Amino acid sequence: MPIDPNALITITAYDWVPDAGRGLVRDIRVRWALEEVGQNYAVRLLSIGQQKEPAHRARQPFGQLPTFEEGEHTLFESGAIVWHIAERFPGLMPDNPRERAKALEWVFAALNTVELPVVEYVATTLYDASEVWFEPRILAIERRVDERLQEVSDRLGDSEWYGKDFTAGDLMMVAILRPLKGFGLLETFPKLVDYVERGTARPAFRQALSDHMANFTGSPPLAETAG
Repeated sequence: MPIDPNALITITAYDWVPDAGRGLVRDIRVRWALEEVGQNYAVRLLSIGQQKEPAHRARQPFGQLPTFEEGEHTLFESGAIVWHIAERFPGLMPDNPRERAKALEWVFAALNTVELPVVEYVATTLYDASEVWFEPRILAIERRVDERLQEVSDRLGDSEWYGKDFTAGDLMMVAILRPLKGFGLLETFPKLVDYVERGTARPAFRQALSDHMANFTGSPPLAETAG
């Protein structure tokens, strides 16, 4: 079925997350992508538990957030949603086929190679520090994270982005590196610190973050956000 070009895009997000997760949960990635390409969208806010109910599982079979709806077209998984946005609207995808392939390469690298140890490190640090096995466990995870950070820093080198311009690949990589700020690991790689700061200084990111944080100050369940 063709996508209705007049349909308002709607994404899902939680109406509450713990303080440690505010500004870091995955709807930020989708909001950011939509802001980069200048698209208006609405947000359907869900309370904890509603993501497991049949109405949401019809959109997302695993009962997770975010999701993306445009008319009858529905997507889940933040990486797939960001890639779809980048393909559908100009602003996050180069015209050159080789550069497009490079952008896709870095989307997958961010999600498959970098995010897994980053999430494991952050979650273990925040939630398991009182466990008797914490110290040896966290040291092992730190080594894996440090190895990945060294590799992505080496590949970035003195470049501003991983391609000629900012793309969906950079959006995903910055989003995945951000949670490490303040833990001391990212700070040992100045080029990555600068890279994350460049990404989060973009007006589209600042707007996405502001709109996300507004969820927790009494915004309505379905509020249109300027793209």
